Amino acid sequence: MSGQEIDLKKRRFLTQATSVVGAVGVGFVAWPFLSTWSPSAAAKAAGAPVDVDISKLEPGQLVRVLWRKKPVWIFRRDDQIISDLKTLESDLADPNNEQQQQPEYAKNPTRSIKPEIAVIIGVCTHLGCSPTYRPEVGAADLGGDSWKGGFYCPCHGSKFDLAGRVYAGVPAPTNLVVPPYHFVNDSLIRVGVDPQA
Repeated sequence: MSGQEIDLKKRRFLTQATSVVGAVGVGFVAWPFLSTWSPSAAAKAAGAPVDVDISKLEPGQLVRVLWRKKPVWIFRRDDQIISDLKTLESDLADPNNEQQQQPEYAKNPTRSIKPEIAVIIGVCTHLGCSPTYRPEVGAADLGGDSWKGGFYCPCHGSKFDLAGRVYAGVPAPTNLVVPPYHFVNDSLIRVGVDPQA
């Protein structure tokens, strides 16, 4: 063996070793950069579906959950509330849900999959305030006998019925939004996922 042959073997070995070390080094340098492309745990959680147990939800009771950093109201309506919704249509700006503020499966007078369970995003469509839940019928400050319960936005006076439909003549231009949701079973709702998904 000549000295030149030995040098070529050393050179190949050193070239390969340097390439491996360089590739590992590039990986260590690139990893922090590439990891910023994937969403953080907080970002994943912010858009993730939310499961809500409704097994103990009484008529008139409202629970609030956060989905995508927005309050979502889930409440149970009784037979009286459901029948009252039909009497309000002449007072509403969009009683037939023409503005697509809900999924197709909730495009009905109660704006819900099951008439007794409402799922609504609690953000006023005027300027984004969160309306207050005012279920009491006949509240004097909200119209007396014509008020059948609903939501009142204290920021600018917008009113919504217990299906989230906006009253005519208030600042809010559209109904409250109904998020995608479905019933996992009779006592569990998953907010953030359509039924067919």
